[in-house]
Amino acid sequence: MDSEHIEEIFAPVMRVVVRRMFGGHGIYADDLFFALESGGVVYLKVDAATQPQFEAAGSSPFVYQKAEKTIVMSFWRLVESAYDDEDELRRWASLALESARRAQAAKAEKAVRRRRR
Repeated sequence: MDSEHIEEIFAPVMRVVVRRMFGGHGIYADDLFFALESGGVVYLKVDAATQPQFEAAGSSPFVYQKAEKTIVMSFWRLVESAYDDEDELRRWASLALESARRAQAAKAEKAVRRRRR
């Protein structure tokens, strides 16, 4: 999947910036890394608050092998219905953006705590 196709997928609900990353693409909105594409599949950012919704929809995590270790990422497959339904895409992308915002806030808070030491 190329950058233009990824932009077309999200165009009905938001403007995204797509950057090449590890043989796939990183997908950004509002300067937040909220999705990735690998092997023609879009994966959205999840956290403890949103993962159960992805699980209930039958989604699965992005997994890759590093040496002999299996790495499970906090990005889950975009549900198939969202590719053809603007409302579904908006719902799932919004959940991913919420997760990305929480991750960014936690990272900023951790940096503040580190500086106080």
